[in-house]
Amino acid sequence: MTKDLLRFGFENAKLKGIWHFSLPSGYTCPGASDCLTYAIKETGKIKDGPDQEYRCYAAMDEARYPSVRKQRWHNFNLLNATKTIKSMVDLICGSLPEAIKTVGGIMRVHIGGDFKSLNYMKAWLLVAAKYPRSKFYAYTKSLKWLKQCQDENLIPENFSFTQSWGGKFDEMIESIGEKSARVFFDPDELKESGLEHDHDDSHAIHNKRGEDFALHIHGSQPKGSEAAAALKKFDKAGIKGYTHKS
Repeated sequence: MTKDLLRFGFENAKLKGIWHFSLPSGYTCPGASDCLTYAIKETGKIKDGPDQEYRCYAAMDEARYPSVRKQRWHNFNLLNATKTIKSMVDLICGSLPEAIKTVGGIMRVHIGGDFKSLNYMKAWLLVAAKYPRSKFYAYTKSLKWLKQCQDENLIPENFSFTQSWGGKFDEMIESIGEKSARVFFDPDELKESGLEHDHDDSHAIHNKRGEDFALHIHGSQPKGSEAAAALKKFDKAGIKGYTHKS
């Protein structure tokens, strides 16, 4: 694979038939709080954020698999070397899987990472506009920039955002009005919320503005923590987490 191109993935246990792109978790998540987690670039050792309530699943993947960590830092370095929005757009377009550009498909922008800058978010929106036959979607806590892009009418119809609760800018979620997702620690509380439970990103992809939904906590959590206890509650209720195989 050419060293000068970004690297994409295709499918995993949760995302069937979906392309995905990632950056290093934590380091590119300026709006994260409850889930803020870093996998140190050189060692993979986990570093928890100061207000963290649960560990980020994507960061744990980076800690567990050096190849995943290497790929995400590769993408980070290439994007950081660009100087303008246009150069970012050119890099992303030149690197996209051919199916997204020609046949059409679904692209999740970030399993690991988030929109690390306003210009970076704008670049992805311009990319999506170039390929209207494909569907692009993203979860984000970078809500200040989402609001600005919304106000500037930059979001194309084929790009769907989900606002993630548990970040630094939660107070903006209702005013922005895009759909949102909450992570629940208790299966009974999830049920009582009345929100539909998304197991496969179908809600993130297809729900319209204001059609909020629920997620359950998953991934490796610190032993003895409230998050670890929450995992056991969902497991007891028959609601499993996600691995590369299931």
